[in-house]
Amino acid sequence: MTQKAFRYRFYPTAEQEDLLRRTLGCTRLVYNRALAARTEGWYERQERIGYKETSALLTEWKKEDELSFLNEVSCVPLQQGLRHLQKAFANFWAGRAKYPNFKKKRNGGSAEFTKSAFRWKDGELFLAKCSEALPIR
Repeated sequence: MTQKAFRYRFYPTAEQEDLLRRTLGCTRLVYNRALAARTEGWYERQERIGYKETSALLTEWKKEDELSFLNEVSCVPLQQGLRHLQKAFANFWAGRAKYPNFKKKRNGGSAEFTKSAFRWKDGELFLAKCSEALPIR
């Protein structure tokens, strides 16, 4: 099976830029909260918390009033952040990497949109929770 990747430059509108910035912030928040929960679980109770438990925590966080803004962005990048954290812990436990670090706002951040979070139609890219196509050049 051959996998292809393409790189495009796009110029979002102000509304789309706001949505993308909120997505990056929410992804960072979910990653950091999951890392804190996993660290606390290990150091206080000697239990390993996996992807399944952190995904359930994400569902609970979305129900809280102070974190209700997590529902405004696509859930796919949030879940991808949890998967990346799971991979980081797998590498740590296997001795291939150091303990995962908290994400900082100043580093820009990233969010991964998998196939279910975007649509490519007639040369236009539509992201989840975005009403209009991203202008691509």
